[in-house]
Amino acid sequence: MKNLAKYYLAILAAFATVAVFTSYKPQSPTYGGSPELFFNIPHVQPTDEFWFAGERIPVEQFDVRERLERELIINSYRHSHTILNLKNSARYFPIMEKILKENGVPDDFKYLAVAESDLRNATSSAGAKGIWQFMEGTAGDYGMEVSKEVDERLHFEKSTRAACQYLKRYKERFGTWSLVAAAYNMGPAGLRNEMESQKANSFFDLNLSEETNRYIFRLVAIKHVMEHPTQYGFDMKNEQMYPPLDNYALITVDSSIVNLGDFAKQYGTSYRLLKVFNPWLKDNKLTNPKRKVYEIKVPR
Repeated sequence: MKNLAKYYLAILAAFATVAVFTSYKPQSPTYGGSPELFFNIPHVQPTDEFWFAGERIPVEQFDVRERLERELIINSYRHSHTILNLKNSARYFPIMEKILKENGVPDDFKYLAVAESDLRNATSSAGAKGIWQFMEGTAGDYGMEVSKEVDERLHFEKSTRAACQYLKRYKERFGTWSLVAAAYNMGPAGLRNEMESQKANSFFDLNLSEETNRYIFRLVAIKHVMEHPTQYGFDMKNEQMYPPLDNYALITVDSSIVNLGDFAKQYGTSYRLLKVFNPWLKDNKLTNPKRKVYEIKVPR
C-alpha cells in the first residue's frame, strides 16, 4: 500500500509540474522594461550619429559600424552589470563630472571608469586597483600613496584627479581623445609603436589587439546605453538609484590611530561605515610614522 501511495503521489506531482509550465506566461524584465524594448536588437545605420569626447565616430565605414554594433548588442544585454552601473552612476557621476570639468577632461571619460571597473573598487588579475584601475607604480607617479595601511587608488576623489592628469598627459602626446583612450587601455609605448609601424594617425585606421580594437566602441556603447536606458529596457526610477555618500564630516589626522574601531566609536559611527566611506584605509590601524596629514570621512 505504501508503494502504491508513492506511485499516485508521483503522478500528481508530474501533473502539477505540467500545469505550472503550461500556464506560465513571460513577464516584463525585472528591471522595468517592456518585452518589446527587451527584444529590440541594436542596429547601427550609416547615417547614425555617435560621438565620444567631442569626436565623431565614423559609422559610415562598414568596419566601424559593425564594431560599434557588436558592443551595443553586448552591452545592451549585460543586464545585471548595467542595472548596477545605473544605480551607482547616481552616487559617483556628479562628483566625477565636477572633477573632470575642473581639470579640462571631456565628460565622456566617466564611461571609461565604468568600462574599467563597473564603478567599483575592483582589483584586476594584473594588480590594478580602484575605479580607474591604476597599477601601483603608476599610482606613485601621480601622487597616490600605496602602502600596507593605505591605498589611495581606492580614494575616489584622489584617483579621479590622478586619472585626469594621466589622460591630459596622453592628450598632449597623441592629439585625439580616441587615441588617449586606446593608450589608457594598452599603454602609450605600445600604441606609439603600432602607429609608427602601421603609418596611421587615427584610432579607426589602426589594427590593434582584440581588447584595444574594441575599447573605444565599448566606451561609446556604454555611454549610449546609460544615456538612453529606456531605449534598452532599463526603466530606472530615481528612488531605485544609490544616493551619494555626501553626509559626512572631514576629520584631519596627522598622527597615528591605534585602532580604527575605537576611532569610529569616538565619532559616533561604526568600523564598517568608516571603511565604506574610506575604502583607502586598508588596515584596522593607521600608524602614520611620517605624520602625514590625512582627511578621513566620518559619516554623520
